Amino acid sequence: MATIDDVAKAAGVSTSTVSYVLSGKRPISAPTRARVERAIEKLGYRPHAGARALASSRTNVIALMAPLRVGVSVPVIMQFVAGVVTRARDFDHDVLLLTQDDVSGLDRVTSGSMVDALVMMDIEADDPRVPLVAAAKQPTVLIGLPQDPEGLSCVDLDFEAAGRLAVRHLVKAGHTDVALIGSPPEVLRRHTSYAERLMRGLRDQAKSSGVRVKVEACDSTPSGASEAVDTLLATAPETTGIIVHNEGALPHVLARLAERGAVVGTDMSVVAVCPTDVALSQRIPMTSIDLPAEDIGKVAVDMVMTRLEGEQPSETRLLAPVLTERESSAYGPAAVHG
Repeated sequence: MATIDDVAKAAGVSTSTVSYVLSGKRPISAPTRARVERAIEKLGYRPHAGARALASSRTNVIALMAPLRVGVSVPVIMQFVAGVVTRARDFDHDVLLLTQDDVSGLDRVTSGSMVDALVMMDIEADDPRVPLVAAAKQPTVLIGLPQDPEGLSCVDLDFEAAGRLAVRHLVKAGHTDVALIGSPPEVLRRHTSYAERLMRGLRDQAKSSGVRVKVEACDSTPSGASEAVDTLLATAPETTGIIVHNEGALPHVLARLAERGAVVGTDMSVVAVCPTDVALSQRIPMTSIDLPAEDIGKVAVDMVMTRLEGEQPSETRLLAPVLTERESSAYGPAAVHG
């Protein structure tokens, strides 16, 4: 016996769209309505009154999967969460927060009727969660970009463009040797999408600009930051421009550079990729490419609610990076790194 999910799949729409065609509670375009009606007729779907009511019911809850994995910046994660929660309230929806690092909670949520839709964070290039949400009846939006985003709805900062922008800024200031102090090793081992995309953009721009580039993974601890800085200055001593993409390590990187005699803003330029509030809280005002975490969270909710209403196809939205120049990326005569 055909189900409403079978009809939705055959018509290429969400189950909520089928429900609205049946109930008439929402306006549905004529072409979409015709596809649904053809699928109903072809499959012989015959909803009774109770099933029709069930199909159109809502929980007014959005699930947010934000796994608190090793190497992630919890304060930054919470900025994304704040954006999702505040925007969900504008739609009179609550948020169910899932923080475990496995698929069991995701499977439990998608297989039942606990939530209307999902937003999923910390996307890996080949993320094992993606097939589950792609097959789920609930509409889903990813904050992040998997290797193959076809058929999925995704939103994020354009990290490739951010990497290119950071290098261009340093090249324009006169640097010929630049470096990235990047994400923790655990993040890179998971092939987390944002880290790989930023490195790809950075390396592509460095190659096209004809400058040398060095990449150092960095634990988000004082000792990890010190080790990354020491390794960088030992293996690439001509480096005069550094991009830091690691919010937890940023203050410790600045402190270690100072201990090594590198005056940030004079003989060493530093550009941070981070939320603006993180950049402004450092010991020296940081030139930064903003990670608009709260705004991205809000856009994710807008996208998932549009999909929940039926008509929105899958799409990818990448927010253009914006660089704000401050004291940290000024550049003068190179100093000796003692």
